[in-house]
Amino acid sequence: MARAPHPHRHNGTVDEAPEPIPVTRTVDCGTAKLLPDVDRPRAWLLTVDGAPQSYVDLDAPAHLEFEYVRRLAYVLDEAAAPGQPLDVLHLGGGALTLPRYLAATRPHSRQDVVEADRGLLALVTEHLPLPGGSGITVHAEDARAALEAAPEDSADVIVADVFGGSRVPAQLTSVEYARAAARVLRPDGRYAANLADSAPFAFLRGQLANFATVFEHLALIAEPSVLRGRRFGNAVLLASREPLPVADLARRTAGDAFPARVEHGAALRRLIADADPVRDAEAVASPVPPDGAFSVG
Repeated sequence: MARAPHPHRHNGTVDEAPEPIPVTRTVDCGTAKLLPDVDRPRAWLLTVDGAPQSYVDLDAPAHLEFEYVRRLAYVLDEAAAPGQPLDVLHLGGGALTLPRYLAATRPHSRQDVVEADRGLLALVTEHLPLPGGSGITVHAEDARAALEAAPEDSADVIVADVFGGSRVPAQLTSVEYARAAARVLRPDGRYAANLADSAPFAFLRGQLANFATVFEHLALIAEPSVLRGRRFGNAVLLASREPLPVADLARRTAGDAFPARVEHGAALRRLIADADPVRDAEAVASPVPPDGAFSVG
């Protein structure tokens, strides 16, 4: 049931505030829509060509609707002591859900967000403006080019959530890209990426092989049904030179409405098996999702 409009007084009378209305706009990568949540007064779902991209509650930036976004947020939560500011590079912007979350949970963090779709950035800036003093700087750039231009040892965390439509672009799927991420991260920094695949995991195994050549410690967060090959779905890849907090992440992800597992060590080595790192010359985009995998009505 839709939430009743909030009344506002004007000249001694009570007026009903208008219900928010959907916004549709053609952006660089397709048709973007901002759809209001009838249950939360200032919350919006962003879709591009029908695929959900972001969910933002302007009144409650720590509210995270999507399961995979919560898993990425757990990585940020465990990256340092509570409240300690972080330097974070976000590849892929969407509606800036995670940057808003981090600004709320770790004030004074320095965040750079890279989003190639200028039309999408304009839409988000106009309808979902950032609060003042957020520490978030948005750059309209290609993610790979921005990563390669970023200063060495400048980020505590890199978060990659880049989808052209519903696929991760090929230039972000190579071992050269993994090396570029390692250069930008500090020695104890962490890389986290939202990926999507299904059995037999040819794409995901290649991504793990890429990062295994550069980072000593890897982990993968996904729902058991995805890991067992029963359906197509999201998987969060983690990489670091230092040990990852797998026990803490496993505890938190297991408590979600849709529980996930944290695979690491021998289980990931078995998954990688004989997969080879993927070089730029052979890199391809992530697989096309099956019909309906990420669409909304």
